[in-house]
Parts: sequence; C-alpha cells; structure tokens
Amino acid sequence: MWFSFLSFAILSIGLVQHLDAISSPIPPYTNYTYATELQPNLADLWWSIDDLRKEITFEFHINTTGWIALGISPAGGMVGADIGLGWIDQSGQLHFEDRYAYGFYQPMVDNTTQDWFGLQGREVNGWTAIQFKRLLDTCDVMDYPIKSGTNIVIYAYSLEDPVIIDGKATIKYHGDRRYTRAIPLQSYANPPSESKFTGLDYFDFQLHNYSVPSNETTYHCTVYKVPAKFPKRRHAIAHKAIIDPANIDIVHHMLMYECDPSAVFDDENLPSGICDDLGEVLMPCTSRIATGWAVGGDYINEFPEVAGYPVGGDFEIQYYVIQMHFNNIHQMSNRTDSSGMRFYLGNELRQYDIGYMTLGQISGATAIAIPPYDDRLVIDSYCPALAMQNIPPTGITVVAAFPHTHLQGRSVWTKIIRNKKAVQYLFNGDAYTFNYQFQNRLPQPITLYPGDELATRCIYSTTNKSVVTLGGEATSDEMCLHMFTYYPRMNNLHFCWMANSMEAWGRVTNDSIPLDYNSIVKWLTDRQWTRQSIADWQTFYNSTSKLLIYDNGGNIDFADLPKLPDYEDFEPYQCKKNTTDVDTALRPSKLRSLLKRMEITS
Repeated sequence: MWFSFLSFAILSIGLVQHLDAISSPIPPYTNYTYATELQPNLADLWWSIDDLRKEITFEFHINTTGWIALGISPAGGMVGADIGLGWIDQSGQLHFEDRYAYGFYQPMVDNTTQDWFGLQGREVNGWTAIQFKRLLDTCDVMDYPIKSGTNIVIYAYSLEDPVIIDGKATIKYHGDRRYTRAIPLQSYANPPSESKFTGLDYFDFQLHNYSVPSNETTYHCTVYKVPAKFPKRRHAIAHKAIIDPANIDIVHHMLMYECDPSAVFDDENLPSGICDDLGEVLMPCTSRIATGWAVGGDYINEFPEVAGYPVGGDFEIQYYVIQMHFNNIHQMSNRTDSSGMRFYLGNELRQYDIGYMTLGQISGATAIAIPPYDDRLVIDSYCPALAMQNIPPTGITVVAAFPHTHLQGRSVWTKIIRNKKAVQYLFNGDAYTFNYQFQNRLPQPITLYPGDELATRCIYSTTNKSVVTLGGEATSDEMCLHMFTYYPRMNNLHFCWMANSMEAWGRVTNDSIPLDYNSIVKWLTDRQWTRQSIADWQTFYNSTSKLLIYDNGGNIDFADLPKLPDYEDFEPYQCKKNTTDVDTALRPSKLRSLLKRMEITS
C-alpha cells in the first residue's frame, strides 16, 4: 500500500503522441512559433501568439481545392464550435467567414461581429493555404475562447467551393472529411521528428512480451539498471515513449522513478512484477520521478538546449523503476506488451541537470473525496516557503508543466505566491481534458526564488456520477497533481503534497468512526449525499486543517497546517470589449435574427 500511495501521488509526465513532419508543398507565409502535421499528407497547421494583443495567427493548409474550415470546440464536436471557414475562388481571391455551430447542421455566419479575419490565401498543386487570425477571447457569445491548457481543434474540408446564392455562401456537407485534434495552443511543446536524433547513442528500458493480466486495472513495475556501456556521465537530451502499437488502447500511462542512491539489487535478477506485490522491495524507488508518458500525449520530449537529464558515470542514481498502468476495461486475456522508454544521449554535457517537482494532493481518500452530482468542487493545496527554502539564491528555472487528474478533472492551475501575494500563474491549465495529456512548454521560462510559495488548484465535476469519487489509482478514481520540469536539478525538491488531517476527518465524522484509512473510505462511500451536504463539502475543504508532506534533503517531512494559508490573489481575467461591440453582440435584435435563421420561434 505504501508504494501505491506514494508513487501515484507524484504522477507527472512530459511526453507526446504525434511525430511532426509537415506534408504541405506550400511554404508558409512567415515564420511561426508552433507547427504540427494534423493529418499525414492531408492537413498542416502553423500558429503564433501575440501576447500583447492577445491575438493568435493561424496558417492552415489542406490537400484540397474546395473550402477548408478550422474551429475551436468545447468538447470535440460541432455543438458550440467557433469556426473560421475559407476558400479561394477561380480568380484567386480569398473569401473567409466567421461561423458558429449551434448543432449538427450547417454553421451559421456571424453577421454581427466578425472575429475571425482572413489575411491571405492561395491554391498551389491541389492544396489550399489560408492565413487568418482572431483574438484568444473575443467576448462574443458566438465565439469560443482559446483558453490556456488543452484546446480541442476541429477541422473539415470539401472538394468544392461553396455555392453563392444571393451573395451568400452555402456549403455542402463535408461527410466524413472531418477531424478532431487536441492541442495546447498556448503551450505546445513542438515535439521534433525522431529523425533529429539519428546517430546518437541511446538506451531503452522496455518490457518484452509481458502478458497483461485480464484485470481491469494493472500496475506493473520493473527495476532497470543504468547500462554499463556508459562509463562516463552523459546527458539525455530527449526521450521517447515506446508504446506497443497493439496496446495503444490499454496502456494508460507509464512512469520512471529514480531509486535512492543507497538502493542495492541483484543485477542478475532485477525485480519485476505487480507493483503492490513488490511494495517493500521497491520502497527506495517510490519518491523520485524521472519522466513518463500518459494517454494522449506526444511520444517525443526534447529538453531545453542548456539542460539534460544526467545518466551513467558518476551520477548518483544507478537503478530506476518503470511503472506501467494498463487500463484493460474489457478485461482481455490475450495481450502481451513491449512498451517502455528510450533515452537519446547527447555527445557533450550541457550546462545544467534537469529536475522534476510535483505539487498537489496525495492520491488517496483522505485528500480527495468528491460527492456525486457536484458540478464544481475545488480542491486547493499549498506549498509553503518551509518546503521551498532550499532553492538557491539564484533561483531555479521552470520550463514545462504537466497537469494531471482523471476523468472528473476540469481544470488545474498553480500560482506563484510572493510575500503572500499571487504574482502570476506558474501554469494555468484552465482547459483540461483527461484523454489528451500534454507536457506544456511554458511560453517563457519562469524563475522561482527562495521564499516563493506555490498554490495549486484542481477543479472537478461529477454531474455524471451517482457515487462518491475518491482519490486513488484506477481511472475511475481521481488525482490532483501538477508536475514541473526545471533546472538546475536539486536533490531536495521533488514533491510537495497535501491531505486533509486526521483531526479534520474526526470533526467531519463527529468522531463516529475509528480514524483509520479504511474506516474513512467506508464512511464516505456509505454516506447519503444531499444537496445541502454537497454544498457543505466545499466549505469543509476550504476551512479544514491540512497535512503537508514534502521532500527535505532526500527525507520525507511532515507539517500540520491549521488551514490553507491566506494570500492576496490577483484579479481574475475578464474579457473586455468596447461598449459598442458588446451592445451589438448582445442586442436582442441579434438574438431574434439568430432564432429566425435557426427556424426557432420565441
């Protein structure tokens, strides 16, 4: 139990799923910050963000000479999607429209406030390329904001241009020429093609035809040793998640942990098996995350040019554990798996060693308990200066973030608290989706200094569940974790977690049960949840005493906090638009016009 409790409290990953090689024969109009191949030999996308103007510029290429469309969707479908649609006519002129989808029918043109703007376009060799822009948040009820975190991009195309009737464009149904892609548009990691690392040394930590049990949830652990062929210290400059193609549907995530430098194993018989069965054996390997991968993420992760992950030679870590989570929901018994992790080694040492830090809640019921039918439960954690005091005076540089919850998670963020005042987000995963978990590259590296504190928040919704959701390992359980990649590496800054104190559980249960873990779980699962008790539960989380668990020089330390520390927060973002535009966007005549076009009477 200790291994499960501790290891899953630090789930974090940085990795991904699409190896990017551009297909379009048309060069983009300009240089962009980000680029990805949406669909091989079919669709490519480039984009850049102007932070000052809060504006995003796209360039979209599709292998067609008909109309093309790109949209931002709340959930990956048509309903509520905000769409830019364009085409090049026979004279070479660009046409571009701002459209909005109320349902599963032709998106209507927004004739009141044009918020998508076509800039230029062309057709070359059977491909259409269009450059266009919009604000990240237009304040328009017929637009969908591009939030920080993971965005759901939809795109479609036709083989023909729209038909113009009475000056209005009518588009034919795209049929199956429609697609969805999740992308963190404001923090994409731009994973390189694996060909970039051709010729470099590498090593793999990989399963070999492991027979996956038929259980719905399996956690398998294997100990690996640093390859002896690397007698000198090296820096890994990138790593690749090797996911067995036959098991993409059941490999949920994998984590690599560093074992304590004092750990000793029989090199001829390294432990391998069900994680809980190896609990005592793996105790030295449960608190230091090295890297990993999760469902929906990119396969390749490349480190910043100034830093790398140290391996071999005089590096103190000799042993590692790869933990695999198989989510075998159909309980199939005929699967064998050979997934793992590959590390590409640079030819020269870089200036800094990479380190990882994980914030949030421990992954158990004493930290996470979410009532059923709750549309919004907020769970906050706090990492005080006590746990951050070993940061060097020059600070540490944070370069990437990986937020993680399970199915009920809706948002994860961490704020920097300096002198008891929130100064900025370390990362804001306002838009989060469980099925696409990305390593987010911070738009600009952020420096943390001694005395800084960190506030982390996870937001959940359980309107689709009739039973309480508890913290735990299974996909149906929940987590609240936020991992950050930084340099230079510190040996006393790996994790900072929270849970509700046992005293708090005594108060909320009126001391009616023994204060042990199993009794608390039973009390939570047996409880009859009412509207009032669900509302009261948020108050409990906001005001109860907390247990802090943090890394201190390689040791695990604990501290009791009577409540979450107070801090002065910054004003939440509010979309601002000039009065005329707002009046126009919300004017009753506009709404009546929309209803008429939708053939709905009011």
